[in-house]
Amino acid sequence: MTDTSTDAMTATRPYLVRALYEWIVDNNCTPYLLVDANYPKVAVPLEFVEDGKIVLNLMPSAIRHLHLDNEYVQFSARFGGRSQEIYLPIGALLAIYAKENGKGMFFESGEIEPPPPPEGNDHERKPPSVSRPSLKVVK
Repeated sequence: MTDTSTDAMTATRPYLVRALYEWIVDNNCTPYLLVDANYPKVAVPLEFVEDGKIVLNLMPSAIRHLHLDNEYVQFSARFGGRSQEIYLPIGALLAIYAKENGKGMFFESGEIEPPPPPEGNDHERKPPSVSRPSLKVVK
């Protein structure tokens, strides 16, 4: 009897990204993500994209509100003095590695297919937002 349950297994990329991120930070190195900026639904500052790719510094002191999910990576970071929300579908991640020594992992670019465009909907769907705690002024 053949077990076909492995056919429906989820992609390994999000699990490897989370593990390598933690490993790089635990070793006091700077985690860098290499991202395909042309992948659907990627939200990065376009002025920093070179040859369709962008390298992002994920050092905890350089970013805020990091969310590593099976579907996407989201955080806010400052670029040119302005805070920006970054949204990266998992399929857009090409590599995660330590800046200091290059140790990490590169991924196959076509390994995860981009999601199909929504049917019957002409406008672009926004990436899911991550709810964050906020402060309120109380008088």
